[in-house]
Amino acid sequence: MYNKIMVPVDLGHVERLEKALSTAADLSKLYDAPVCYVGVSSSAPGVAHNQEEFTEMVEDFAQQQAQHYGLKDVSSVTYITHDPAVDLDDTLIKATKETNADLVVMASHVPGLVEHIFASNSGYVASYAKVSVMVIR
Repeated sequence: MYNKIMVPVDLGHVERLEKALSTAADLSKLYDAPVCYVGVSSSAPGVAHNQEEFTEMVEDFAQQQAQHYGLKDVSSVTYITHDPAVDLDDTLIKATKETNADLVVMASHVPGLVEHIFASNSGYVASYAKVSVMVIR
């Protein structure tokens, strides 16, 4: 049913991703679909000191997930933007195309007042991606 699963990851908040990571792993096994973990960061130091270190961190994260969940086929992709807070939505939409994913599994948070005015990242991706999007709370 699904040929490739994309999972956006925020390495600064991995503890909030567990349900989405577990769901993506289960779906990967069910449909024998590879998983691509996608990280987005700025060029300014943050979780990593530079782009190369960030790319390594996301790749290491992907390999850890493969070991933890017993996944056969994982990959990772990183994107560097000027302002991830502003560019994240469009970058994730772009990533769905570039990774050839046909399912996005992404974590969300319980919506509050702000989300009634502005769309959340997962809400935006679910609304505008041309692929299936599963938002996990």
